[in-house]
Amino acid sequence: MILLAGVAAGALNALGGGGSFVALSALVATGMPPVTANATTTVALLPGSASSAWVYRRDLEAFARPSTLGLTLASVLGGAVGAGLLLLLPSESFDAAVPWLLAFATVVLAFGRRLTRALRLGAPGPAAILAGQFLLSIYGGYFGGAVGLMMLAFWTATTTLDPARGNPLRVIQVAAVYLTATVIFLFAADVLDQPLRLVALLIGAITGGYGGAHLVRRLPASLLKALVLTTAVAMTALFFVRAAR
Repeated sequence: MILLAGVAAGALNALGGGGSFVALSALVATGMPPVTANATTTVALLPGSASSAWVYRRDLEAFARPSTLGLTLASVLGGAVGAGLLLLLPSESFDAAVPWLLAFATVVLAFGRRLTRALRLGAPGPAAILAGQFLLSIYGGYFGGAVGLMMLAFWTATTTLDPARGNPLRVIQVAAVYLTATVIFLFAADVLDQPLRLVALLIGAITGGYGGAHLVRRLPASLLKALVLTTAVAMTALFFVRAAR
């Protein structure tokens, strides 16, 4: 089950985002504590994001200012801060926050484009874009659900980047967030205590991430968004039910 969840998570992240929902839910369903499951999800999905980034390497389209390097540094630093918050804050805080984080990410998935249009206030400077990327990356290191889609919505509102061509950049920035978070989790969390689950999810994520990146141009965008949104709504409902018990 975890292997198949990894394939689905890697593919969803390559296609449009939302893979964290599937991976986290699968690990929690097997009895893994939510904090450990969240850290394990981040570690396992990094290679999947990297394999997707490799496929997209020739399709990268970025904006002139800030540079892709500056954006990536903001993602790396924010991911480290978010991972540190996950480990420092009490596990009860994360347990209580997960359903609401899922709900927030689901709203972004469902209404991100409309919110982007409503919040378009002009073109901010590079410093403001980097600050926003840093804050989103903190969220990505702490939880990560739909963080790539939030990035796309943010870039659409603040730059001239077309969201239809921003998927390669999204995959690269999500991988940057996962990178430092993974390093921290490997040394400071207990993700290595259950190696079989980690390896199963990791292998599935690599397979799904590589294959999903190749499929992204073949499937209708509306179908992809519907699949991700359906998963997000279902997982949000399940976690709220679980929290109420």
